[in-house]
Amino acid sequence: MPNLENLRKQAKQYLRWHRERYYPVATEIRAVLPRFQHLIDDAQVLEAEFKLNDAQELVARKQGFDGWQALKAGIPAMGTQLKPAMAAPFLSGTAALLYVADVKASCKFFASKLGFEVDFVYGDPPFYAAVKRDRAQLCLRLVCEPVFVGDIRQREHLLSASITVDTAAEIKQLFLEFRSAGVIFHQDLKKEPWGARDFIVLDPDGNLILFAGPGD
Repeated sequence: MPNLENLRKQAKQYLRWHRERYYPVATEIRAVLPRFQHLIDDAQVLEAEFKLNDAQELVARKQGFDGWQALKAGIPAMGTQLKPAMAAPFLSGTAALLYVADVKASCKFFASKLGFEVDFVYGDPPFYAAVKRDRAQLCLRLVCEPVFVGDIRQREHLLSASITVDTAAEIKQLFLEFRSAGVIFHQDLKKEPWGARDFIVLDPDGNLILFAGPGD
């Protein structure tokens, strides 16, 4: 059961993460604190003013209280009272993680060849980044040693990510867009036995990315 001193330490940790521009904490801040929910992306959250009282409110709301003062008043009773019923967690998004040898080069590939925009780049030198296009997001993680043995990904067709579009016209248009940009394909556009139409892009690090849509 958390005690007040541990919760104070959590708040100070959130404050430190924000000052250090630790991107994962920005997602929590925007999701939990109402005054940050209008911000468009994590970078804006990290650029906004974030004080200790904001960090304390973040801790309090994650514990089921409206604010820090309410949390302090409720701490003694937490061991004997049931916590308020909460709605089931709603999973609002997902992102594939790609292992890359050069974060900057990978960002350039996704931006110039596949039409993604760079959401953020973290580290100096960079070791983590995210790119997005519409509702599709890919995270890029620097790895300086081989992650897979030999050419197993190509031989076994091991996908690193799967991205979908809504119509047959869109998947054909997307394939033509990538082909005109000089993208290398592991698999050209084709119709699958189950009805989908898809193609697979090969990125500079050997990651296989599937793009799929309806067949008709």
